[in-house]
Amino acid sequence: MKRIIAMLAVTILALGIILPNTAKAEPAINEKLGVPIIVYGANLSAAEKDSVKKSLQVEKEAEVEEISVDGSDLVKYIKDGDGKARMYSSAKITRQDAGKGLVISIVTEGNITQVTSDMFANAMLTAGIVDAVVEVASPKKVTGHSALVGIYKAYEVTGETLDIERTDVANDELNLATRFAQKSGVDSDKVSELLTGIKKQIAEKNPVTKEEVEKIVTEQLKKLNIELGEADRKLLVDLMDRIRNLDIDFDKLSEQLTDMTAKIKEKFGAIDPGFWESVKNFFAELFDSVKTWFE
Repeated sequence: MKRIIAMLAVTILALGIILPNTAKAEPAINEKLGVPIIVYGANLSAAEKDSVKKSLQVEKEAEVEEISVDGSDLVKYIKDGDGKARMYSSAKITRQDAGKGLVISIVTEGNITQVTSDMFANAMLTAGIVDAVVEVASPKKVTGHSALVGIYKAYEVTGETLDIERTDVANDELNLATRFAQKSGVDSDKVSELLTGIKKQIAEKNPVTKEEVEKIVTEQLKKLNIELGEADRKLLVDLMDRIRNLDIDFDKLSEQLTDMTAKIKEKFGAIDPGFWESVKNFFAELFDSVKTWFE
């Protein structure tokens, strides 16, 4: 009986240490940065829209602004876009203070089949979108590409103006990223690491010719041990040369990419093996301590 009581005491203490305080304050409206923007794919049915609302936890926000995105928006932000495209991917965009960076999460991972959170982040940086928390959702299986257009529209609703040339290049970057992952057999995480690395080098080295860009691409491919066919390699060089020619503050971009590089390394870096050992030792010592209370 004493052993059972001791174990219960350990459990209660452990829960007190591990679990956060469940008491939550009422959500407040951010009068400085504005309310979250919810952007819905225009082709969602009423039931699908309700599903997206639940996935994005809209009911937990104090107040939101809701908009929809359709083919006309696709044409606005992407050259040669299909105005009749069907749009299902949706997103919630919450602006953050300067310097906070991008935090992207796909809350319905099983339904976004091609675009990863890091791919979204890379494309958004190219488009000029920074300092935001973005959550992406879809009630059915889709590639995820249309969510980027929705993010563009939501961002401009907050009062920002995006460079259409940059949004077009960012879309091509996203398409190329998914092409590499789906058709060229490159791991999607490696694709994001590759794109981030190349753009970071462009920002730091400031190449002035396409040949210099090609050299950077070649170095990064070799560094990550990625092999691309000649056609894909040419597409990558052409894309990065377009990025070089964009009207971008490359000093600022370098800082943002450095932050993203750190996040990628943190995401895929190995956990210190001593961490779990310290956790095990902590609970062993805690149990021994509590056990003495009943001896």
